[in-house]
Amino acid sequence: MFRMTKLTDYGIVLLTHFAAHDDQVAHTARELALETRLPLPTVGKLLKQLSRGGLLASQRGTKGGYILSRPPREITISAIIATLEGPVAITECNTGESHNRCEHESFCSVRPNWQIINDTIRDALEGLTLADMTRPLAPRARPPALSSALPVHAPEGRSAL
Repeated sequence: MFRMTKLTDYGIVLLTHFAAHDDQVAHTARELALETRLPLPTVGKLLKQLSRGGLLASQRGTKGGYILSRPPREITISAIIATLEGPVAITECNTGESHNRCEHESFCSVRPNWQIINDTIRDALEGLTLADMTRPLAPRARPPALSSALPVHAPEGRSAL
């Protein structure tokens, strides 16, 4: 099953909370845990990861806490997932990481198709921002069937059409 982790889901919940309260006031882990109803240890862990990933900035002092590092419209869902889980990739061979190479990659007949599927998912996630997550999303027109993007292979001596 293709599913992001619960921690990533919670990270998106936290960041959406920041975006919905885009007041540039620093939020502490404790108040975020109370307002989002997420466990404090989980919130603390996520805040550190999101800060290290450049999505949040931390402020020290009596009015310290965390704020978004840039406007919500500039933070994509893809960037959040990449920060918390690594690159968005549906198969190991599409991560772009050399240590994840599959032993079948050089002769895999479906790898180009997986790349198209992976790119479609990544593009969809790149098209959604934190600003979008603060309001109900309108249904989008479905993209054309994936089959139109895939090459057509015809048996030897026959037309593909």
